[in-house]
Amino acid sequence: MTFRIRGLDAAQFAPLFALDDTDLAGLGMRRVGIDEPHSAPCRISLQDAAPGETVLLIPFAHHDANSPYRASGPIYLRQDQTAFDRTGELPPVFAGRLLAVRAYDACGTMTDADVVESDPRDLFGKFFADPAVDYLHVHYARRGCYSCRVERA
Repeated sequence: MTFRIRGLDAAQFAPLFALDDTDLAGLGMRRVGIDEPHSAPCRISLQDAAPGETVLLIPFAHHDANSPYRASGPIYLRQDQTAFDRTGELPPVFAGRLLAVRAYDACGTMTDADVVESDPRDLFGKFFADPAVDYLHVHYARRGCYSCRVERA
């Protein structure tokens, strides 16, 4: 099964980087300096921010479905990034992380889920073998944060 993974569109977040810290705080967001490697996975580039880099930490509705599975959570964003968009290729941010893969039908109802270390391709194939599965979400299992959406290619 061929799959496509896309990071979030940078354009929707570009105006946030121009806000000062007070305005960001008023929106429940903050600017964060990164101290540790592998601690701030950007949801646009699907690469980790490097120590010394500054990112935005914002709330984001990653599953805006009209279902009981509607969900939101915190995400990190790096400025001036190009969205990851690849077919059949895993993003670098998956390496070394425990991943939760969740399968959803066209109505946004979760149909299956499982966890895997670093390489979820077998789960992608298993879940997409079910014709009822419309798309997948990958989350970082330890903290539960959304990573990206996976579609059939």
